[in-house]
Formats: sequence, structure tokens, C-alpha cells
Amino acid sequence: MPTFTQLLYKKKTRLVKLHTNNVLALRKCPQKKGTVVKIRIVKPKKPNSAQRKIAKVKIFGRCILAYVPGQGHNLKSYSCVLVEGGRANDLPGVRFSLIRGKFDFSWRETFDRVNKTSRYGIPKYRNF
Repeated sequence: MPTFTQLLYKKKTRLVKLHTNNVLALRKCPQKKGTVVKIRIVKPKKPNSAQRKIAKVKIFGRCILAYVPGQGHNLKSYSCVLVEGGRANDLPGVRFSLIRGKFDFSWRETFDRVNKTSRYGIPKYRNF
């Protein structure tokens, strides 16, 4: 049974949280074209250790951070890139990825792999 004071200062019913979309910068589009402002190297969160490459990309006059996939790239300032949603798990604040092989971002990695062929690497054996 609540006391008189508890009834007097009864809290209002809790408001339902509104769902927010993390990729609002794309404005409800699957991909968007953007311009690279700056290329940076960032270290990932605690258990991991690496040098991850990210790009600061300008879309609709607003800058976002996007992950550069694969090993090696040919990006520099003022390159045109295609941005998609999809975050880098161990990089805080990076909620977008770049798509290779579109506009100024080449699909080829800048060096040949020795052990494993990559999604972006040159195939080891070609049957022409």
C-alpha cells in the first residue's frame, strides 16, 4: 500500500524511447557518394592491436568517419568514394564503410598477397 506522500509525489509514466537510426547521414539511401576530406590511421579498442585506416568523408555538407576495407588503398584528399552503412566493430565512432571499385577507390590492393587471397586481392591463378 503506498503512503500518502508517495501518492502525492507520484512519478509520471515512463516515456517510451524513440528509435534512432545510426546511419542518418545517408538519408534513407543504401549508398551515397561523398568526397574524402582526410585520411587517418586509428588504433582499435582494447584487446585488438593494429593500424586501421579510416577516411573523413563529406556528405551533404556533413563529415562522417568511414572505414577503408582491405589492405592498401589509393585514396587521397578530394577523392570521390561510395559510402555504405556498416560499422567497424573495434573502432568507436566509425559507423560507415567505403565500397571498393567505385569512383576513385580502386578495387585492387596495392601489393600482392603471399599467403591468402583476399576479397580485394588479385587472384593467384587465372584461367584465361
